[in-house]
Amino acid sequence: MFVGLKMLKKFATITPDTLMLEADRLMSENNLWMLMVVDENRFVGAVLKEDVRSTLPSPATTLSRHELNYLLNKMTVQKIIKKDIPTVLPEAEIEVAAKIMHDHNLAGLPVLDARDRLVGYINRNIMLDVLVEEMGLEQGGVRIAFEIEDRKGVIAEVSGLIFNMGISIISTATFFHKQSRMVVFRVQTDDQGPIVKELVSLGYKVVGPEDFRLEWSS
Repeated sequence: MFVGLKMLKKFATITPDTLMLEADRLMSENNLWMLMVVDENRFVGAVLKEDVRSTLPSPATTLSRHELNYLLNKMTVQKIIKKDIPTVLPEAEIEVAAKIMHDHNLAGLPVLDARDRLVGYINRNIMLDVLVEEMGLEQGGVRIAFEIEDRKGVIAEVSGLIFNMGISIISTATFFHKQSRMVVFRVQTDDQGPIVKELVSLGYKVVGPEDFRLEWSS
């Protein structure tokens, strides 16, 4: 999956000359933690909510109303623009974007084209939607997880077994837990019993919540 196929294309943006008060209003009304800053259609950086809030005068200010209004009508976001925000291209793999967001503790990423024009925005909500979609949850079926050795042909072997049983595979994923690698299949059936029985007979260790309960309850 590519970023460009899942990114938001309509979202609030500002310019370096946008008033601080207006930026604060946009973030509050749209429930945003960050606003993209563009100048002549090119991305120049981002403004973070905490920076806007820390820059705006405190309610306990000693300024008069006239002075406060004058100040608020002069304060723009120019000086608080962060220009080191990581960005991605539309053709980037979505898992690469997720890794960047994780490593930099970001809730979203600007998506730029080759000319540094802002063409989209991808956030954590989209990443969660992609996870649910890729795991096939909304297509129903049941989930089967089993530990495997790190060897070639395992997924092909199990896929062939399920195919020969006349059952469709909705999704496949792999995860690592401590020193173990687990494969998860979501299959289009209401009864995973026959598949589990066959996997066990072939020496696979099928796992479920009961196998890890001690870990999350201790």
